[in-house]
Amino acid sequence: MKAKNLILHIILVIFLLPANSCVNDFLEFFPEDRITSANFPESESDINLLLNGVYGLLRENAIATEGLFGFGLLDGATPNAYNWGNFPLARIASGRLNTSDGMIVTFRWTRSYAIISRANYLLSALDEVELTENAKNIYRAEALFLRGLAYSILVESYGGVPIVDQGITTEEARKLKRASADEVWSQVISDYNFAIDNLGVDAPQVGRATKGAALGMKMRAYLYQNKYEEVLKVIAEIEGLGKYSLFPSYEGLFRAENENNQEVLFDIQYMIGENSQGSLHDQFCGTGTGSWVRGSRYVPTDDLVNAYEMIDGSAVDPQNPYEGRDPRLEFTVVVPGSYFLGYRFPNYIYPGGAFNHPGNRIRHLSTRKYRIEPEADLPPSGQSYLNNIILRYADVILSKAEAIIETNGDLGEAIELINRIRTERDDVKITRLPMGLSQVEARQKLRHERRIEFAMEGLYWADIKRWRIGKDIYPQEIRDHLGNLIETRFPNGYLEFYNLLPIPDREIALNENLEQNPGW
Repeated sequence: MKAKNLILHIILVIFLLPANSCVNDFLEFFPEDRITSANFPESESDINLLLNGVYGLLRENAIATEGLFGFGLLDGATPNAYNWGNFPLARIASGRLNTSDGMIVTFRWTRSYAIISRANYLLSALDEVELTENAKNIYRAEALFLRGLAYSILVESYGGVPIVDQGITTEEARKLKRASADEVWSQVISDYNFAIDNLGVDAPQVGRATKGAALGMKMRAYLYQNKYEEVLKVIAEIEGLGKYSLFPSYEGLFRAENENNQEVLFDIQYMIGENSQGSLHDQFCGTGTGSWVRGSRYVPTDDLVNAYEMIDGSAVDPQNPYEGRDPRLEFTVVVPGSYFLGYRFPNYIYPGGAFNHPGNRIRHLSTRKYRIEPEADLPPSGQSYLNNIILRYADVILSKAEAIIETNGDLGEAIELINRIRTERDDVKITRLPMGLSQVEARQKLRHERRIEFAMEGLYWADIKRWRIGKDIYPQEIRDHLGNLIETRFPNGYLEFYNLLPIPDREIALNENLEQNPGW
C-alpha cells in the first residue's frame, strides 16, 4: 500500500502537523493561543498557509546544500563547470562520491520527502474546511503538482523510491520498500495529470503553478524517460495554450526587471528579505570586483567556453579567442576582457579582474548568468531577489526538436526548431544550421544546442545521464588560468552507476528494506 512520510525524521518535522489532543469523557480543552488539531485548519486562509508551506520548500536559501535544482552549482557535476573544494558535487564530477556524503546526496532525498509530506497533509486538510468543489480542486491540483515535482526529482536522482501518500506509523515507515522507477514515474504523471485538468492557464497569484507549468513538467518527465512520442503529445497541448514564446533578449531573461516573462513556464520566486525569502545564489557564486572577493563556488570551464561557436561559423582565432563568438558566451560567462559591473578590465587573471575566491584555482573565468549588476544593486547576503527559472519555453522548443529526431520524424522541422533558438532573439543571431543533416548529425547538433542554451542552469547533468554519454565525454582535464592541471575527471573512464545517486546511508540505517543502488 502506498503511504505517507517515508522516514522517521520527516515525520517529526511535517509542517503544522496536528498534535494529539487531550480528550476524555469529562473535558475537552482546545488552547486558543496555538495551533492544534482542534483549531487548524479552520478556514481557507489556513489552507493558503499550508500551500505556501509546500511552495516554500522549493526555495534554496543555503545554496551550499546543492539542493533540489542546483542551477549553476549542478553544472559543476558536468564538464561545464568546476566546483572548487571538497563538496559532494565536486566529488560527483570526479567520480569520488560515496554513500556517506551529505548535501546533495541527502538533501535531495529529505527535502523531496518533506515536500511530499506537506503536500499530503494539505490534501487531507482540504476535507476539514468548507470550500467549494472548484476551490478544493485547485488546491488539490497545486499540491499534486508540487508532489509530482518532488517525485520527479527523487526518481531522476535515485531511481525507484518508496511511494507515500497517506499517514503511517513510525514502525510502518521503517518497513517501506522501494517502488520501481517506472512506478514512480507513473505516480509523477498521475499527479501532473490532475494538475493539468484543474489548473488555469493563468495563476491566481504570481509564482503559483499553472496548466502550462504542469504540462511543461509532464513534458520533462517523459523526456527524461526517453518517451518521445508522449513528449510530442504534451508539447502540442502546451502550444495549444497560445501563451508562451521566446523572450526577445537572452541576456534579459536572467534580469530581475524581466521576471515572469512570456518564456517562463515555472520558476522559484525570491524577494529581498530574511527567513529564506531571498537566496545566496548571487553572493555565494558571483564574481567579485575591486578588492572584494565573492564566493564563486562554481566557475565555468574552458571546456564549456570552447564549445561556443563563432557567430559566422568560422574557426576561432587563437589570438582573439573571445571575439566574434556566440553572444550567449558573454551572457553566461565572465571571460577575459568582458565588461562586468560597469568596469572594463584588460584581463581576468587574478587578482586583476574576476576576483574569484582564493580557494578557486580557475581565475580567468566566472559566472555571469543570474548575477546582479551593477555592484551597487547587490542586496544583503542571503537576500538575492532573482527568481530561478525551472522551465522555460526554449526547453519546449528543443525538446520538440529532440523528440522529432528520435522518432525519425521530419528532420527539416527539427532543424528549423533549433534555428529558432539560434536566430529568433534580438541579441542572439548566429549561423543557421543547414538542411539535409542526417539523424546522427541532427542529434549531435541538438545536444550541442541544449548544452549552450542552458549552460549554468543545472540541466546538463540530467542530459548527460539520460543520453548515456558519460563514456564519450570523460576523462576530462580541468586546468587553471595558467594551463596547469587541477584534476582529471574519471581518469579511467565514466562509471555507469554514477547515473544515479546513492541512497543516503542514514536512510538505509533507519529502514533496512531500502536496498542500495547497484555499484555504491
